[in-house]
Amino acid sequence: QVRVVESGGGLVQAGGSLRLSCAASGRTFSDYAMGWFRQAPGKEREFVATISGSGISTYYADSVKGRFTISRVNAKNTVTLQMNSLKPEDTAVYYCAASSGRGIYLLGRNYDYWGQGTQVAVSS
Repeated sequence: QVRVVESGGGLVQAGGSLRLSCAASGRTFSDYAMGWFRQAPGKEREFVATISGSGISTYYADSVKGRFTISRVNAKNTVTLQMNSLKPEDTAVYYCAASSGRGIYLLGRNYDYWGQGTQVAVSS
């Protein structure tokens, strides 16, 4: 079992930045690809970013590419989502997830463990 806990959400003005962190415990962290997803009110959950177990490979949704950066420190069992140039449409609950695979995964069904989510609100 892997426990995933997000932190770092909050309220920010458009154009601002937030840094989300995710801590995972229970297994060897580098054995897991990690991903960030988000769900806005009234909308389905959507993929945001993912990083391979080694940290070498990353992939982003087109909507966040160039603004968000995902990174991980395996020695600290943490993954981070740096969000810059935030827009009101980035407002959502952000979820961190862990996959038992080590590759790059865009679909939620490829992830085995999920955090409770952290709220991000961007005002215009």
